[in-house]
Amino acid sequence: MLMTEFIFWVAATLGIITLIALLSEKFGVEIAIGIYAALTVVANIIAVKLIAVGEVPLLGMLVGPAGVIVYASTFLITDIIGEIYGKEYGKKAVLTGLAANVVAVISILIALQWSPAPFMSAEMLESFERVLGLAPRVVVASVIAYAISQTHDVYAFHFWKSKTKGRFLWLRNNASTMVSQLIDTVLFITIAFYGIFPLDAVMAMIAGQYVLKLAIAVVDTPFMYIAVYTWRSLGTETRAVD
Repeated sequence: MLMTEFIFWVAATLGIITLIALLSEKFGVEIAIGIYAALTVVANIIAVKLIAVGEVPLLGMLVGPAGVIVYASTFLITDIIGEIYGKEYGKKAVLTGLAANVVAVISILIALQWSPAPFMSAEMLESFERVLGLAPRVVVASVIAYAISQTHDVYAFHFWKSKTKGRFLWLRNNASTMVSQLIDTVLFITIAFYGIFPLDAVMAMIAGQYVLKLAIAVVDTPFMYIAVYTWRSLGTETRAVD
């Protein structure tokens, strides 16, 4: 996949998510929180497939999970929720996402244990188990990385909002997301793969995935401004409570 194609899909995904976040202004923050939780589950499921994106000097071909765009976009949602509704709602979104992932993992593990219908082919069953089979170490890595990085994002966003006295939206959006993405990438890959792959391979995976996430973080800034500008134009700016 070319980098330009990757950026196109990033913009398309972020555009859809921004539209949903704006719909929550009309129908309630629960919509944004629900979509956020759903995206965290979807990202973990489709992460089984690895994608290759362009080439970068020194790093070569960038490789990451197919869920990288979906998962990285969740940081945009928590930033929008935090800006519009306040930090407490951002924390509720993170907690909801964590609960959704726990339920998803338990449900998948149960489904894997159930006996298949007699007419289900061996190939179909093998494909199901290969895609949804969960390695305990990867699950633990995912949960730890999620809990720490997403919580950091909520607190960092409001830390920078306080320091800048509500100015420089681009700064708090990028400062919180870029650091949180680094925390997520380092924790997940280290916990999941250290000792399984050589150290240089682990470092290359961290660097490659983080470059992709940085690209997504940069692209999401205009969408953050679109969401906040629309919200302010509706005259509901007093709703946010930090």
